[in-house]
Amino acid sequence: MEIWIVVSLIIAVAFIVWFVRKLTTGIISSTDFERVKSENEQFKISLATIEERNRGLNIENERLLNELRQERDKSALANQSLESSRSYYKAQQEKIAEQKAGIENIQEKFSKDFELIANKILEEKTQKFTESNRTNLDVLLNPLKENIKAFEDKVEKVYKAESDERNILKGEISKLMELNKQISEEANNLTRALKADSKKQGNWGEVILDRILEVSGLIEGQSYTKQSSFTHEDGNRLQPDVVVSLPDNKHVIIDSKVSLLAYDRWVNSETDDDRKTHLKSHLISIRTHIAGLGGKNYHDLYGVNSPDFVLLFVPIESSFAIAIQNDLELFEFAWNKRVVIVTPSTLLATLRTIASIWKQEQQTKNAIEIATRAGALYDKFVGFISDLKRIGDNLDKAKENYNDAFGKLSSGSGNLVGRVENLRKLGARTARQIDRKFLEDEGD
Repeated sequence: MEIWIVVSLIIAVAFIVWFVRKLTTGIISSTDFERVKSENEQFKISLATIEERNRGLNIENERLLNELRQERDKSALANQSLESSRSYYKAQQEKIAEQKAGIENIQEKFSKDFELIANKILEEKTQKFTESNRTNLDVLLNPLKENIKAFEDKVEKVYKAESDERNILKGEISKLMELNKQISEEANNLTRALKADSKKQGNWGEVILDRILEVSGLIEGQSYTKQSSFTHEDGNRLQPDVVVSLPDNKHVIIDSKVSLLAYDRWVNSETDDDRKTHLKSHLISIRTHIAGLGGKNYHDLYGVNSPDFVLLFVPIESSFAIAIQNDLELFEFAWNKRVVIVTPSTLLATLRTIASIWKQEQQTKNAIEIATRAGALYDKFVGFISDLKRIGDNLDKAKENYNDAFGKLSSGSGNLVGRVENLRKLGARTARQIDRKFLEDEGD
């Protein structure tokens, strides 16, 4: 506030100097004089105000000085009290140091006992839970592993079987023409030896039929049977050469017929008249075989689910070829008798087709079996997932129980961790200290 007084005095002095100069120069006007006079009055008022404020500030300054003296007195008293507290604290520290030695052993004993008890409980629970889970997992996983292995083996077996069958079929097709040619040549070579004996002719035809069955891919006893006996409704006993089984419990009957005498005479005829005579005899012989076979009505036999026709096997290709060339109605005649004529080449193709149908049937069954096992495997896997979820829930429950037990140990009023830590704080001598995490949990 003294600064304001000094400033005011400087301004007043400056004003007086300026006013005196004006008077000296004689250039001040009445208007300026009045203005100066008015400003002088205002200045006096301001000066009086400043002086009044200065007196107030002096009073406030005196009050503050008194308060400062009082605070200094209080500070002196506080310093004396602090020195007294320091002396008391030092005495307490010495007392705590004396108590610490006796408490350290107690704290260490409590810590070791607690650690041993907690570890023992945790090990027992963990071992029991692990053994139980291992047993449950073995029970669940072993059947699953076996099913997966069986499924893989089944798929690999089916794939390998299909691949092998394709390769075999490719090779057999390439050999089919050569085999048919060989069969026909062998049949021609045997013509002369068999033409005079009808029984031998029949046996020879059955031998050719057996060879075709062997190379067809069909299995005797499973895919076909030979010389099976059946009894007709009228009591007559019938014995077809071969009964071929088809899927869905259906059958195809094959009967072998050989007519060589007329054919051989036709081949060895020297004149056209002889050839015509023997050709006619040959055609009559074939028609006779067709009529006789058609009259047996194999399709009406009990236990045979056969189509409305039977296969008539003619082992000599050329014998049938010459007959069909000279008797254009032979096929129609045979069909009306519910007979279909086949030769080695056409019969082999037919039997190959049947064998292929059986393979497809087996593959279909395998596919159904795979699908069934896959469904069972899926259901087992779903159950396995459910068991794993239950195991996870049990793990979560065990963890929750562990946390609850540990919480009771380290949290809440009067918990064991806090009580043991208080012993250390009271001065117990310790070599180790409780983990700060547990102390923080206890503090929370």
